[in-house]
Amino acid sequence: MATVPCPTCQRPVEWSAASPFRPFCSERCKLIDLGAWMTERRAIPGEELPQPADGEGGPPEERSRH
Repeated sequence: MATVPCPTCQRPVEWSAASPFRPFCSERCKLIDLGAWMTERRAIPGEELPQPADGEGGPPEERSRH
């Protein structure tokens, strides 16, 4: 069976249905990774999006209030 390193702790993880958190070794490592994405410690590089001017952009319900 093939193994891959856990992205969080580098422990070997069997790539099969027997490893329910694959590619992570455990739920703990999966949640650590999720937290890194949510706090923007991890991000996919890309161009900056232009910021809307005051009164523009945002959810439609907020735009109609102006």
